[in-house]
Amino acid sequence: MSETTELADTQEAGAPVPRPEVMAIAAYVAGESKVAGANRVIKLSSNEGAFGPPPGAIAAYAATAAEIHRYPDGGSAALRRAIGARFGLDPERIVCGTGSDELIGHIAHIYGGPGTDILMSAHGFTMYDIAGTYAGSRVVKVPEQNLTADIDAILAAVTPATTIVFLANPNNPTGSLLPQSEMVRLRAGLPRHVLLVIDAAYAEYVEDPDYDPGVALVDAGADTIMLRTFSKVFGLGGMRVGWGYAPPAVIDAINRVRGVFNVNLAAQAAAVAALAEPGWVESSVAHNREWRGKLMAALNATGIATWPSHGNFFLADFATAERAAAADAFLKSRGIIVRAMGAYALPHCLRITVGTAEECNAVAEALAAFMAHG
Repeated sequence: MSETTELADTQEAGAPVPRPEVMAIAAYVAGESKVAGANRVIKLSSNEGAFGPPPGAIAAYAATAAEIHRYPDGGSAALRRAIGARFGLDPERIVCGTGSDELIGHIAHIYGGPGTDILMSAHGFTMYDIAGTYAGSRVVKVPEQNLTADIDAILAAVTPATTIVFLANPNNPTGSLLPQSEMVRLRAGLPRHVLLVIDAAYAEYVEDPDYDPGVALVDAGADTIMLRTFSKVFGLGGMRVGWGYAPPAVIDAINRVRGVFNVNLAAQAAAVAALAEPGWVESSVAHNREWRGKLMAALNATGIATWPSHGNFFLADFATAERAAAADAFLKSRGIIVRAMGAYALPHCLRITVGTAEECNAVAEALAAFMAHG
């Protein structure tokens, strides 16, 4: 019996039947935001910026209220110019999306599809799997080494059917970082027809002097795209703004299929203002450096192992799935929400976002109590 027949048997006779690929997808589950019965909730499950949105972005958002009956600029021209000016990039080689998730989906459909393979690392962002499966591709999850993408393993997994490699650097949820030499080696080892997608959502938090978010590889050829977002350090997760920097042919292809007005009016205004907020990135990165270190050290002192991270989050390793689930439940009993990692094949870990100083201290105190009495 085929998958389609089995699916049809579970539905009302004559009802529309989704493609089997769609029903094979485990729907993405966002980080939780509520705890029943809790008077105060500390949400550290989605890697949102610790300080919320920049003041200038809030003001810009509010200023659009009287104009929301107007369609936005379909090409996000002012935003692309602002991005280009901030990062020294050609605005004509930038495309904006409703979060980088939208761009991930378009890339999977444009360059993937039935009969193609899409590669990703074993513990990579689940949206690569969802988008690739929806496009009809076979998604191959390549084993990692010490929770870090293995370049040799990725290159060994390439077949004539491979059309895309998705790679987050730093990676979510592991926080691991590949040096530029490894990224260059990956690109050099891939066939030219394979599009390398470098997802640099957490680029602003990286302080390694060897790091390049993807610009150099995009500029070096016609086969790489860099994705970025306003959802993390710029504090605009609720506005859903992402962008990509790519060769002209890739930008042209995405522009042919993206939503005509995909980035809304208020989101464009808020993103432009966020880029211009004086000192915002610098202070956010300094805070992250300080409190990521302090919180990891506090957990280590209680006997909880942590994995090195270059993002605004890290993995706390409880050795067993049962222990991690117990810690998660204990944190929720205190109104603290972190991210369980079962969906990433890391059920023994919890991913913890670096929040404010008060929030980090609350996590440290709660987990110390859990270890003392658990």
